Amino acid sequence: MAHDECEVQGLHPEAVERVGAKMPAEETIIRLADIFKALADPTRARILYALSLEELCVCDLAALTGMSASAVSHQLRLLRAGRLVRYRREGKMAFYCLDDEHVRHLLQEGLCHACE
Repeated sequence: MAHDECEVQGLHPEAVERVGAKMPAEETIIRLADIFKALADPTRARILYALSLEELCVCDLAALTGMSASAVSHQLRLLRAGRLVRYRREGKMAFYCLDDEHVRHLLQEGLCHACE
């Protein structure tokens, strides 16, 4: 038997009840998993980090990532769908930034954990 498994079967009903009462709705859990899926791609993580420092246009992000503007736009569409980034238009330019401070905090915590 593996050392990371219980050696006997035993249920702790009180603990299960306490935790179960605090579990978010299934749709919230799915949304959380989708956020982490979006963050799991190194290119998207790089884009998000850059946007945590400054608002940038697609061309700026393409230069930073070494990708084509079209490829960056595709990644930004995925990040927008996940409500991780938003954009504003200024003439013919589209400038991107993080959707809100929650995304910045999530990135900061992830980086701190990655550097430990």
